[in-house]
Amino acid sequence: MKLYDSQLARVKSPCRDIYVQTTFGRTHIIETGNLLGEPLLFFHGGNSTTAYTLLTLDFIMQDFHIYAVDTIGHPGKSAETSLSHKNYDYGIWAGEVIDRLGYEKMSLFGGSFGAGIIAKTMCVVPDKIKRAALYVPSGIKNAPQINSLKMMFPMILYWITHKEAWLKKTFLPLAITGDNITEDIYQTAKLSITYSKVKTGMPSDVDAGLMLKCKAPTLVMAAEKDILFPAARVLPRARKIIPNCRTYLLKGRGHMNFLEKKEERVIVEFLLGNIRLYSK
Repeated sequence: MKLYDSQLARVKSPCRDIYVQTTFGRTHIIETGNLLGEPLLFFHGGNSTTAYTLLTLDFIMQDFHIYAVDTIGHPGKSAETSLSHKNYDYGIWAGEVIDRLGYEKMSLFGGSFGAGIIAKTMCVVPDKIKRAALYVPSGIKNAPQINSLKMMFPMILYWITHKEAWLKKTFLPLAITGDNITEDIYQTAKLSITYSKVKTGMPSDVDAGLMLKCKAPTLVMAAEKDILFPAARVLPRARKIIPNCRTYLLKGRGHMNFLEKKEERVIVEFLLGNIRLYSK
């Protein structure tokens, strides 16, 4: 919590805490950005926090009225209730968050685990979604779980030895190079692994029949060398099961990566409705 608050204090836009009550427990949301802008509901990655992620989102602060959610059951200030990654509880929960905030529908943006939550939401409450941007997403076409073993072995050794060299090796399969592991990423992940119960299961692949009901314009950005959700698996299925879909390949990058300026603009313009999509 000390790291959370210190990171949140560095966010350039003013922030306000909101708490809403859902069927699954109390949910914490940070309201920030341009309060006169387009409402945008944001979901962070797994085993991470909203506070850390907001430090990486300067490019959307100017245009959007942001509601950044602490995922329930993950590190942060929401209830510690652990939801199943295999069913659609996360989607039901996200739909309740939209209702509690007082909106009939909202645009959604999230990465990794958070993008998987959005995929589940698209399946169970499609009419509540205005537009959706999914970045290196789970829940579309995940890689076999054996790929995660590259991270589990050094993580177990870190738990046993407490040597930080093993912790750094845990992240390398995701980051590809050490340059993608910033101090904020490292400290957030270190404290999450040390002081919370790590969620190893990512949102499972959504049912195609349910996803086909969501007509909201959707942007899916996947990384070529992502060992968890590789573009070669994610993008073809996204185009197949999402009726109104635009896909974008992040060439040469792994799961942990930095967006280029042009890619940030693609996300912003898409969420503002300035990039047109055509239904299949």
